Amino acid sequence: MLKKTLPLLVSLVFAGPVLAAEPLSVAVAANLQYTFDDLAAAFQRETGIAVKPSYSSSGKFVAQIQNGAPYDFFLSADRDFPEKLAELGLTATPPKIYAYGTLVLWTLKPDLNLNNWQQALAGPQVAKIAVANPRTAPYGRETMKVLGKLGLDSKLESKLVFGESISQTNQYIYSRAADAGFTAKSVVVSPEMKGKGHYVELARDSYQPIAQAMVVTRRGGAENGVAARKLYDFMSSATARDILSKNGYLLP
Repeated sequence: MLKKTLPLLVSLVFAGPVLAAEPLSVAVAANLQYTFDDLAAAFQRETGIAVKPSYSSSGKFVAQIQNGAPYDFFLSADRDFPEKLAELGLTATPPKIYAYGTLVLWTLKPDLNLNNWQQALAGPQVAKIAVANPRTAPYGRETMKVLGKLGLDSKLESKLVFGESISQTNQYIYSRAADAGFTAKSVVVSPEMKGKGHYVELARDSYQPIAQAMVVTRRGGAENGVAARKLYDFMSSATARDILSKNGYLLP
């Protein structure tokens, strides 16, 4: 009798930890901060796998992962940073685009007219304009490209204040430390920020579509591979796509 039940007991002992593993450690680009709450909750409902997110700029995460930071998964604000990690052999999956981000100009000043936003930013009502650091934050990089294309980069240079990430940029705008600022549409349509201030979307042909890509890190593939792969697949599911679309993202 003991011989017959032993294999079952062994299988139960080793089956349990698959679902009871440590939470997935996910490096999340700051533009996803509000959206990822919904994504993580839906993922846990569907799989039973808990997620532990960290939020910062994509460039900072790449530097940290290169230096051995224990992230299982990386949701970037662009595709260049995940591709860099892949080239360095630090990923377990190929980079895959999960969404396209949209740039907006946002202000909490009720009397600031954004219908002609270029004129408004150059005018006397605006002393400070918040932008995410273009060296580490893809949304900041694309913002500076837009301003350069329109000939506004030098004209507005003295007004620009740079946040370390989109998250800090949002703080500058929300606290009115800046009169206006460039951020992700997902932020201003989130339940936390919806109806606060007003915004205008930048013309789609004025900047490169912000293709946001994801990867399972090499560490995640080695130490938490089953769970990390489930999140990789989930991000392309109908559930995730619906959440991303409702939060202002365009879908691949």
